Amino acid sequence: MTATTEHTVRVPAPRTAAPSARTRRTARRRRLGAAGVLMAPFFLLLTTVFLIPVGTAAYLSFYSDDQPGLGFGPEHTVFVGLRSYAAVLTDPTFLGGLGTVAAYCLIYIPLMVAGALLLALLLDSGVVRLRAFAQLGLFLPHAVPGIIAALIWLYLYTPGISPVIDLFARADITIDFLGVHTVLPSIVNIALWSNLGYNMVVFYAALQAVPREVIEAAVVDGAGPVRTALQVKTPLVRASIVMVAMFTLIWALQLFTEPMLLSQSSQMINSRFSPSMYIYDAAFTRNNYSLAAAASVVLLLCTVALSYGVTRLTSRDSTAEEAR
Repeated sequence: MTATTEHTVRVPAPRTAAPSARTRRTARRRRLGAAGVLMAPFFLLLTTVFLIPVGTAAYLSFYSDDQPGLGFGPEHTVFVGLRSYAAVLTDPTFLGGLGTVAAYCLIYIPLMVAGALLLALLLDSGVVRLRAFAQLGLFLPHAVPGIIAALIWLYLYTPGISPVIDLFARADITIDFLGVHTVLPSIVNIALWSNLGYNMVVFYAALQAVPREVIEAAVVDGAGPVRTALQVKTPLVRASIVMVAMFTLIWALQLFTEPMLLSQSSQMINSRFSPSMYIYDAAFTRNNYSLAAAASVVLLLCTVALSYGVTRLTSRDSTAEEAR
């Protein structure tokens, strides 16, 4: 009998050749090309809407129209350097407008952030019934254009035609919503009415992303509704709070629509009440485009500096909390 022995022959797998440097460069160029195509609309919009206007304003701020011969000669553009910036920074009306906007921010931003967060926490906790209708009712004022909202409140603030003032008068309460001490809170009220619901939706969406297990664990540990809201939910939506605060700050520094319309019925609001109104007055009333451009650049630098400060401060606090 013959025994047959089978031998298994293992064939080595073919080695995959390492990609050459040329292949890697080609793949990298393709990735960069795809990223460029996807980012092109963003950079196009950024250049068109932001960079070109900022560059134009910076250019105009260094030039001014001059008429020699006691104003009777031909008008020509001359380089004035930093003269327009010096005029803006030494103008008491512009500095007063910055002070007004600073006071507006100190009142408006805390009320906006705290109010929107409180409403979002109430909706998330289930205390408010008919949640969908409550969200719709709070968000609807934001759908009203800013000019229409200011006109509505101008009607409610104007004596003689306002039903609100007539209602207070029946109770022997005299109130002037456009007085020297009440005009700024009245403007804050319009901005809150318009934007509170929008920011509430932002916070509510962030709260919906909070893991339910974390909240259930806090309840099991004995945390009540208030403690859960303040010590559990609020820290978890910190990023949304910072974002809302920063965007609210940016919009507050550009205060224009509300005081511009209210100035029709209040002597407390002049044509240079805020920096944006100062820029509008310089450009379209005094026809001093160099001064308006310089004021625009100054306002932009203030906005960028404050936004950067808010970002740095919040990131530092977040790092300190993580280190603990």
